[in-house]
Amino acid sequence: MEKIKVGVHSEIGELEAVILHTPGPEVENMTPANAERALYSDILNLSVAQKEYSQLSEVLGKVTKTFYVEKLLQEVLELEGVKEQLIRDICGNECRNQLADTLLNIDAKEITRSLIQGVPLKMDSLTNYLKEDNFALSPLHNFFFTRDSAVTLYDKVLISKMASKVRERESLIMKAIFDLHPVFQAKTISADDLKYRNEEISMEGGDLIIAREDILISGIGNRTTSQGIDFILESLKEKKDNRHIIIQELPSKPESFIHLDMAFTLLDIDKCMVYEPLILQPNRYETIHIELDNGKVKSIKSVKNIPAVLKKLGMEMEPVYCGGKNDTMNMEREQWHSGANFFAIAPGKVIGYGRNKYTMEDMNKNGFEIIKAKDVVLGKVNPEDYKKYVIAIDGSELSRGGGGARCMTMPVARKKVNS
Repeated sequence: MEKIKVGVHSEIGELEAVILHTPGPEVENMTPANAERALYSDILNLSVAQKEYSQLSEVLGKVTKTFYVEKLLQEVLELEGVKEQLIRDICGNECRNQLADTLLNIDAKEITRSLIQGVPLKMDSLTNYLKEDNFALSPLHNFFFTRDSAVTLYDKVLISKMASKVRERESLIMKAIFDLHPVFQAKTISADDLKYRNEEISMEGGDLIIAREDILISGIGNRTTSQGIDFILESLKEKKDNRHIIIQELPSKPESFIHLDMAFTLLDIDKCMVYEPLILQPNRYETIHIELDNGKVKSIKSVKNIPAVLKKLGMEMEPVYCGGKNDTMNMEREQWHSGANFFAIAPGKVIGYGRNKYTMEDMNKNGFEIIKAKDVVLGKVNPEDYKKYVIAIDGSELSRGGGGARCMTMPVARKKVNS
């Protein structure tokens, strides 16, 4: 088995390996009554969502190594001595210790299914019958957004401290995969380590963008707290060099601003995607520049905006506009449907939702050839025939889940960028 050495030193470096999770029955194991608790504002049609997702996964399968959570988890559970500890950790964390023995009596494939799709509640008592939740172990409705629960941060994997209890199992699973699966050469960092334990820490992968070896950009809002950023700062101090952390405050409402990558992503060595009203226009949401020197915080100050501080640091970025330039309503509508959420395969080669018409038009004006994912999958178009492109996947259903192509991908390794 060829081992993968984890390493991501730039958001746009050529992709070498990525972890995906195809949405399954767990997405449908909810009702309008519990959708909000599951962090959804709507309920997806699974069959349509899977067809759209297959465009993303098949395109990526043509250009890089793809790994799937379900297969990786099953293989970890089949390792000697792993199953019992992982199950007891998960059940203990969710106060479901009574389920552990039941799960230990089934095979690794069935355990994997149960941990992702949920374990139905047995109707063997009045108490269970009267419960609003029909699951003894809740389904992981959000797990196809693999970006959130773990982040390859330079040469390590940062295990996210999820803001919501309903997603903590995702991080436990990803930690087990990177700590134990023989295919990955990885060292994990976790805020759940005893020396860092702090209930106010939360940070999720959608908020973290590696701009350059020495520049990390992060959102701060509903999902990533200031304590979460301080934990990351502490983790970076060991590098003992000059580093820059750029922080962007995010609105708490609407929920489409759940993470920074819903308003800002990198597209090329000199281009970024922006939701203009938040990222470029004057507003009440601060942008903060933190400088680390030799492992210590040298300065913390407010700055104009992300592109302005990047320019001062030698990264001049030309903005491409989510929803186009001229109509605020178009900007708002397309940002809501993950119009800013692009995933880079390589510099100038990205994937996003084709439904966002005005965003795609501005991409094209900035030199990106628009290619339909269907044509790539069918072999009608070879993306490598183009210097710069955006592969447009159908996203009418997937976007209703509250995320885009970047949200649905967890890069394990990228080549370094020569800029």
